[in-house]
Amino acid sequence: MMPTKFDFESGALCLDFANTVNWHASDHPEDGLMGYADLARWGEAAGMLTPGKAEQLIQSGEEEPESAAESLARAVKLREAIYRIFASISDGAPTSQDDLKILNLALSQSLSHLQITHSAEGFAWSWEQASTRIDQIEWAVARSAAELLTSKKLTRTRNCADDRGCGYLFIDTSRNRSRRWCSMGSCGNRAKARRHYQNQ
Repeated sequence: MMPTKFDFESGALCLDFANTVNWHASDHPEDGLMGYADLARWGEAAGMLTPGKAEQLIQSGEEEPESAAESLARAVKLREAIYRIFASISDGAPTSQDDLKILNLALSQSLSHLQITHSAEGFAWSWEQASTRIDQIEWAVARSAAELLTSKKLTRTRNCADDRGCGYLFIDTSRNRSRRWCSMGSCGNRAKARRHYQNQ
């Protein structure tokens, strides 16, 4: 699948983050997080960072490149673990204990930054200093992964069935659980055309 810069149509934040790589299951993956600035932009697109804060973090990353590189590497490590976990679940294969360790480490670090605050409905969860730290992206992604792993939606987690290695993860919300493709406009349309050709 070749989406726009960032795609948020998977049905879960953690899967959206995993999908920042196009052709994830192929031998020619295309990474959408090539630098620290991309990570900040993803956080902005996901609604975690205001445009001003994203710019501030990008500037900080330019001033402290080693720290920025470490943050990006940590986020990518979490992303790849999440991808492997949910791809395995979709394929009916065992999940790696090493990948679960990576997720649990990120989760343990994130939970210490959760707090209860007032909201229009009464009270709500929020992130401590969420508007000023790039780490909040990992916090929110890790929490999203934990929530999906322990929810009924887990059985609806799918990996695009394209045989070229699209690798797009999504939650199948179709009534009869029949969705197989990232979208009918790309991988689904190709499969349909191929079946038509074979039938001819």
